[in-house]
Amino acid sequence: MTPRPDGGTAAPGTSLPAAPSPHPPGPPVPGLPAVPGQPPPPGGVRPRPASPPPAVRRSAFAEGAERLRRAATTEPGRLRIIGAVLAALVLAFGAVSAWQMTERAAAADDVLHRSQPLSSDAADIYRSLADANTAASSGFLAGGQETAATRERYERDIRTAAAKLVNAAANSDPDSPSAATITELNRLLPEYKGLVERARTYNRQGYPVGGAYLRYANEKMQKEMLPAAEDLYRTENQRLRADYADATPYPWAAIALGVVALSALAWAQHRTYRRTNRLLNHGLVAATATASVILLWLAVGHTLARSGLHDSRNHGVRSLEVLHDARIASLKARGNENLTLVARGAETRKVGDDTVDAYDHDFGREMDALGKGLAHARRLADDDAGARPVTAALANMQEWKKRHGAAREQDENGNYQQALDMVIGAEGATGECFDGVDEQLAAALAHEESEFARAAGDGRDALTGLPAGAAVLAVLGAVGAVLGIGRRLSEYR
Repeated sequence: MTPRPDGGTAAPGTSLPAAPSPHPPGPPVPGLPAVPGQPPPPGGVRPRPASPPPAVRRSAFAEGAERLRRAATTEPGRLRIIGAVLAALVLAFGAVSAWQMTERAAAADDVLHRSQPLSSDAADIYRSLADANTAASSGFLAGGQETAATRERYERDIRTAAAKLVNAAANSDPDSPSAATITELNRLLPEYKGLVERARTYNRQGYPVGGAYLRYANEKMQKEMLPAAEDLYRTENQRLRADYADATPYPWAAIALGVVALSALAWAQHRTYRRTNRLLNHGLVAATATASVILLWLAVGHTLARSGLHDSRNHGVRSLEVLHDARIASLKARGNENLTLVARGAETRKVGDDTVDAYDHDFGREMDALGKGLAHARRLADDDAGARPVTAALANMQEWKKRHGAAREQDENGNYQQALDMVIGAEGATGECFDGVDEQLAAALAHEESEFARAAGDGRDALTGLPAGAAVLAVLGAVGAVLGIGRRLSEYR
């Protein structure tokens, strides 16, 4: 049997109808035209299809900012950022505090051990030169009867000036104005000493030219050496004032950073309390405590140091400057008094319509400066130990002026020898008053130097350990901040 298309079977001998054609009847459908073959490109290489443009690569900063932005959207990420900022603030606070306190401690140490001692050395150079000039004129007036004490005083002053110049040269910068001044004084000192020796030699032989050599030596001292020594003294005083200016200003940058760090730590603890309802975070509390200690130490230590340095300047340096100036004035006055008798009227000066002795006129001017300086020093003295020698020096100065007036009267009346005895004699002479003034001023200077050293030492000691302590406490505070934030982060693991 033959199966039918509908699934049945056809009877034997029956033929099945033909299957229908897949194409419907009708006209034939034309086919697509054939595509002619393309000739190969020159060289036989076919072009490759264009590749997509490469992706734009972002900078490391942009990628880091993007990661930071994504991290800031989660609480652990925000905590990490807060911990890093807190640690950085505490470390910056400690670093700036250590830096500023190191500078101020160094300046305070320079005030105590460098600037003020060099200023005193410069004043001693001036005093030694002026006193040597005074001793030389006193010895010249004595002629062949120059005492051993006068000669020894002159030699001691020259040695002191030379030693102080060596010390000042060792502590001055090679290219500084002080170094140039010291070099000039070292050149002039042997020249001056040679002139004095010539004056003494001719004076002992009775030659009048000895007086001319002494006046020439005095002119070199008054117009070249003493102005150079005074310039050195003023320069060292300026350096002392500069060191005070570096040591006393408040460390505002460190204080501001400390306030910012403490504010940030307080905010972080408040944030932790609001989110966890826990009153304390041990790490953040430790960081706050260390930052508070640094800030308190900084404020109290610098205030004490500033107070001590101000006290050393107001009750030490100012008094020392006034006393040095007064002592210099007394030395100049004594030298002019002696030269009045050496010159015997050879040096005159026009004052208004009058012609006066040049050296006696300068004596009166220096005595006026001495009186003003002693009165100022007595006002600055803040205790009896400092006021007592100044008061005694004032009494000696007043007696000196009386005796000098009497000696000038004798000289003007033609009694030269009697006038000379009243100036350089053994008893009742003006030399006794000058020595009294000089000794009392030396005692006042010694007292004020000890007052300065005590006050400046207290100021410097108030900063002891502060730079290193601030640095160590800052590191501990930063560690505490990191550990405190780390404790919060551990709750998310």
